[in-house]
Amino acid sequence: MTYEPFDHIYQRAVTRFQSESLLQASLANPKTPQQLQDIGDDRWLAAFTQKVFQSGMNWQVVRNKWPNFETTFFGFDIEKMLLIHDEMWEEKAKDPSIIRHLGKVMTIRDNAIMMSEVQAKHGSFANFVANFPSDNIIELWQYLKKHGARLGGNTGAYTLRIMGKDTFLLSKDVEGYLRHHGIMTTGRDTQTALKAAQQAFNHWHKQSGLPYCQISQCIAYSVN
Repeated sequence: MTYEPFDHIYQRAVTRFQSESLLQASLANPKTPQQLQDIGDDRWLAAFTQKVFQSGMNWQVVRNKWPNFETTFFGFDIEKMLLIHDEMWEEKAKDPSIIRHLGKVMTIRDNAIMMSEVQAKHGSFANFVANFPSDNIIELWQYLKKHGARLGGNTGAYTLRIMGKDTFLLSKDVEGYLRHHGIMTTGRDTQTALKAAQQAFNHWHKQSGLPYCQISQCIAYSVN
């Protein structure tokens, strides 16, 4: 596979912003492994939950009600989530102070279980994420999809990005670029497509020295 030189991609992104300084100001900066390890696992569960509820809903509505979510679910403390019995989950899903959606509310329990299992092996969920290599980030995406609840598609990956993990995203623009250049040729979530995308980003990472998140953004900014 022959990839477009990243410098060409970068220069198109600069042209769109009209200056390199403006482009640089718009790019995300990933957290260091230590900074990621310092994030409490309750914050990871909260972030996953917020992204799950934002899927298919108005994001601002979710943000407006978010303080009520924090109160209703005890600050997303993992141990407390595991102690809630099924009947109480159903009652919480009927609470008018949050967004009433039983299916999405139950993802809190399921993802708390997933995270507690990770804690048993890695000390904390934050440690697991912090030490996961970005040159194989698709494996982390797939772990979240397989073992978590409603964390497939872009949900898990977007949450990782929001929390500061260095990851590329298969946004509409990025996926369109990869398909236009013949890098992704099968379904978006197939192993073939994901591995092809990872290999391309690994190539551009070695070529540019930039974080994966910034490479992803530059590709999105470089397309019309």
